[in-house]
Amino acid sequence: MHAPEPHIVIQRFGETHLEGVAALYNDPAVCRQVLQMPFQSVEAWRNKLVTDNERRLQLVAVHGGEVIGQLGLEQYPRVRRAHVGSFGMGVAPAWQGKGVGSRLLAAALDVADNWMNLRRVELTVYADNEAAHHLYRKFGFEVEGRMRDYALRDGVFVDTLSMARLRQSA
Repeated sequence: MHAPEPHIVIQRFGETHLEGVAALYNDPAVCRQVLQMPFQSVEAWRNKLVTDNERRLQLVAVHGGEVIGQLGLEQYPRVRRAHVGSFGMGVAPAWQGKGVGSRLLAAALDVADNWMNLRRVELTVYADNEAAHHLYRKFGFEVEGRMRDYALRDGVFVDTLSMARLRQSA
């Protein structure tokens, strides 16, 4: 007998999620896998909400009132790059490998494809983050290149991979 699926809800990121999102990215295990600085304030996340527009989709995964994941997708504002968006995401360590990232990414790509008309969605991911690579490949992302010494993490410069997914025309 299988354990019941946890009730996870994907919602648009709003005021009620501010403290949970700040706590998510302040978790050292999450912070070291994203480009956020440690010790993010609730106010910093509130400012991201204030600058919200229709070219930006911000989602959260919630379980029992607790934020367990977040994804931000942004369409590029330049006219010649309007078919392109990029995203970043974080999932609470206790929820990694349990489908939260898949649920967030599926929801974001549905909006990217069917509402924003994005042909290309791109991201950067640390070269040693195998779990993320697997997730992104599952959704059709391919590695396009390696960027050496891309970011400082734990006092050491580390490489990232550039990945993208091209939506095929129907």
